[in-house]
Order: sequence, then structure tokens, then C-alpha cells
Amino acid sequence: MRLRIRHVIFVSLMSLSIWQLFEAGYIHAKAWIAQQLIQVAWEDTVTSTDAQQPWPWADTQAVARLTAQDGTVDLVVLSGTSGRTLAFGPGHMAGTALPGSFGNVVVSGHRDTHFSFLKHLGAGDQLTLQSTNGNTKVYEVIGTEIVHQNDVAVAMDAGDDRITLITCYPFDAPIPGGPMRYVVVARSISTQYLEI
Repeated sequence: MRLRIRHVIFVSLMSLSIWQLFEAGYIHAKAWIAQQLIQVAWEDTVTSTDAQQPWPWADTQAVARLTAQDGTVDLVVLSGTSGRTLAFGPGHMAGTALPGSFGNVVVSGHRDTHFSFLKHLGAGDQLTLQSTNGNTKVYEVIGTEIVHQNDVAVAMDAGDDRITLITCYPFDAPIPGGPMRYVVVARSISTQYLEI
């Protein structure tokens, strides 16, 4: 009888472990596949000037393309910051400057998928943000900070041309969605007009 109980416990624990590994892999796979579909929608949006949905039932659309770390990070920014949107890519916060316009463009993303690279950014690093009209702005990181989720000052207009990237903090927290946020602020240093 004891051997049978041990066997049941062992099988249960192994099943739970396999399920947890599958869940972790599934989240990363879903994020990667979604970005591939979103990249195609982005290319269609830029060439047609009409916002394209990445899949027929999508409730968001591509609004910008963010690159960093000499192009090794290449993400399409979606409209909105709902949990459903952020599962597929970084999202532009409503009420802040639109990508391509002057002001504070605020973009949020998950710390364990799309915005995990933020922990490696520092002063002087460059980011580029391409808007749907093809214009690309180059930004230079001027600082990082850790703030409470209720600190809305980071999303306010600062009177200059900047991009603010926000993700949960700490990066290695075992439970997501804590009260702290990691913020990267970069100021515009140039605008490039691309012919489409």
C-alpha cells in the first residue's frame, strides 16, 4: 500500500513538473509567434498606410516599430496596454504622444518576454521608433529609474521629445505584476524621413 501511495505521489509530482515546464515554454512561444505575425502586419501597414490586424480576431493593431541594441531587439508596438495586448507585444499607452509625434511616447511591455532587454539598457544606448508613416526617430537613453505603479509622473508630458519604456520590476520576481515598475527614459536626437 505504501509503495502504491509513493508511486501515485511521484507520478503526480512529475506530471505537475512537466505541466509547469510546458506552461513556461508556451508563454514564450506564444509571444514569439505573435511577434512574427505582428511583424507581417506592420510591414503591410507601412506599405499600405492602412492599419492591418495581425490576425482576423485581433483587437489591436500595429502602431510603431521599436528597435534597440543595434537591431538585435526588433519589436512591433501595438495599440493599447491591456493584458491581452501585452501578451502579444509591447503596447502604446493611450493618452500619451503617438509614435512619430512630439512629446512623451509611453510604451509598456512584459518584463519576462518582450521587455526583458530593458535591464541591459543604460545611459547613451540608442533606440529607434518607426511610425506608421515611415518616419523614424532615434532616441538616446538618458536614464532609468524604479517607481511605484501609482507614480504617473513618468507618463506625463515633460516638454521635450522622448520615449518612456515601462515594465514590471524586479525582472526576476517569482510572482509577476508587483507594485514596482522599471522605467527607461530616452530623448529624441534625430528624425529620419524614409521614402516608402
